[in-house]
Amino acid sequence: MARYSGGMVVAGAGTTLRPVLGLLSTAAITALMREIKLENPTATACTYEVVRFTGGTAGADVGEVDHRPDSPAASCLLKQLWTADATIVEKTGDICYLPAGAAEVMTFGESGLTTALGSTAGIGVVPIGTGQLIIAKFAWDE
Repeated sequence: MARYSGGMVVAGAGTTLRPVLGLLSTAAITALMREIKLENPTATACTYEVVRFTGGTAGADVGEVDHRPDSPAASCLLKQLWTADATIVEKTGDICYLPAGAAEVMTFGESGLTTALGSTAGIGVVPIGTGQLIIAKFAWDE
């Protein structure tokens, strides 16, 4: 299995139905989420949660790095700020409250958190209430 990661300052605050960052699987390959890091560089607290979703319209690609340069390129796609509502399939229960200037790293243990199969299925983070312009990073295995 190869490990990949990618992150960015998100392009917008998102909504409860529009992930600010999401990882899409493919028709044949699922991702195994290992870690999500969220950081709030603003002066206003915010809360985000990890969800499984499908559909909607994803924003631009976010570049990923291969942790082992001899591995193939990532198949799953890391995307930013959805521009049309996704369907939230499941809330994972992983909630991250971020006071001003705080960061949190969520890890998903030995078994990880798996995406469903399908090119519009994925795992992402959405705000609970009003979001902020956060810094987000995902690390996953394929």
